Amino acid sequence: MTNDPNVTTTDPVGTTTDDTCATTTSDVADGVGGAEGDGWESLDRRTVVVTAILMSGVAIGAAVPTVAGISSGTSMSVALAWVVPAGLLVIAASAAADYLRWRKTRYRIGRERAELHSGILLIRRRSLARERIRSVDLTANPLLRIFGLVAVKIGTGEKTEAGESTLTLNPLTRHTGEQLRRELLIREPNGPSGQSGPSDPNPKEEGTLARLDPAWIQYAPISFLVPALGLGAGGVVMQVAQWFNAQAAVVGWVGDRFEGVGLVPMILILLAIAMIVGVIASLALFVELWWNYRLDREHGTLRVTRGLTTTRSISIEERRLRGVDVVEPLGVRLAGAARVDAVATGMTQKKDDDKTDHKTLLPAAPKAIADRLAADVLREEVSPTEAARLIGHPRAAYGRRLRWAYGSAAAFIAVLLILGLWLTPVFLHLAWIAAVVLAPTAFLLARDAYRSLGHALSGDYLVARSGTVRRSTVALQRDGVIGWTIKQSVFQRRAGLLTLTATTAAGPGGYSVYDAAAGEGLLFAREAVPELLEPFLRE
Repeated sequence: MTNDPNVTTTDPVGTTTDDTCATTTSDVADGVGGAEGDGWESLDRRTVVVTAILMSGVAIGAAVPTVAGISSGTSMSVALAWVVPAGLLVIAASAAADYLRWRKTRYRIGRERAELHSGILLIRRRSLARERIRSVDLTANPLLRIFGLVAVKIGTGEKTEAGESTLTLNPLTRHTGEQLRRELLIREPNGPSGQSGPSDPNPKEEGTLARLDPAWIQYAPISFLVPALGLGAGGVVMQVAQWFNAQAAVVGWVGDRFEGVGLVPMILILLAIAMIVGVIASLALFVELWWNYRLDREHGTLRVTRGLTTTRSISIEERRLRGVDVVEPLGVRLAGAARVDAVATGMTQKKDDDKTDHKTLLPAAPKAIADRLAADVLREEVSPTEAARLIGHPRAAYGRRLRWAYGSAAAFIAVLLILGLWLTPVFLHLAWIAAVVLAPTAFLLARDAYRSLGHALSGDYLVARSGTVRRSTVALQRDGVIGWTIKQSVFQRRAGLLTLTATTAAGPGGYSVYDAAAGEGLLFAREAVPELLEPFLRE
């Protein structure tokens, strides 16, 4: 077996081994999973029952439109005779496959490594070095919660050719999941394998940093997600109607309701209905995502717990924290609120069924609370995002934003005009309505975007702010900057502007200062991290 930490090999009997962080199987396990035999443990066997129940729901959901479609050309009994056995076969096959998965999956938490063996036909052996483990996240959907189970995802935050280095144990009991989280993340100075864990510089600051205030739900309906949810609900209604061959009936019913009403008023009324539905959906989504929200600090780890039907527990080691990002979407900002995201290395990217990023430490809340939490997370008296006196950008940056805003509006109106001349006059009405609305809106957004631009140094942090629809004020540790990227387009060069991007291993990999004055931007970069840019500057 190779010792290359990012190599996948195949042994002579067809078993694949994913050697992540130097795999070996010679450990004697301890802690969780080390109580009996060689320490190998199995997942909870109730996974088979959970799978059978889940597939029953899927089968019923698929059977209803199928039976409706088949019965339109034959009798209901014939349709059921075809669909019911097929559904039972799908449920049985899924349960059998999950039973085999359970039988073939074993995990072990050793002194040096966390190991997972899985696979039915092709056996995979994966291993993570314990000192490299950076996250242990717990998730439980409604079915898992009923049975007291959780899915545990153990990750290093590193990227390999096959994706992020993670081990997923699904499912375990909640007690076992919590025990794993504590053992793998909360390391004492002389913890497992002798490594030094993250020490808490101020134990008095441990405990709960934030809890959900039910009043925060008022910020949910003022996001740009509302119209998307409303229009999506309309699409769902039409899709369900198609299953039952009732689309014409639904359209006819809507037409009857608006008989005698003009085209433009009808469109406005339907949009208003969609907005109302979107508001209701946004409130429900906020409750689902953030119910029972808490942010706790425990032994050098920040832990976010949240969720109503699906509970989530996300942990971030403070030694991986490189700063915070105070995000103010336009609607939320107008209401005097903001959310707080973590800027940390090894953050899990959003690739699962979660509806929000793992990096969010605080949902939309009053700006004063967001600033206070940002300071607490960074262990500062005042958050750098609040304390920094930002340096403004030249007027040339304002002109660029005006051109972008009016250009985007003109392009949208041109598309409506073309559709109106080609398809129906309805789009011509929408074009003049859009022109009336977008002309002042583009000006206001461009002016706000320019006023939002700024950068500064605040103690150990560099601070950069930009955006209007989504204004972001990031405070990044200066020692977390590993490089600078300087971009200057032809138009920027003529205007004496440039864009600086601080490269970092945290967050998305870089944070930008847009359209700064060329001389001021270079001096800012040199002062922030002198040793990086100094060799490339000429006096």
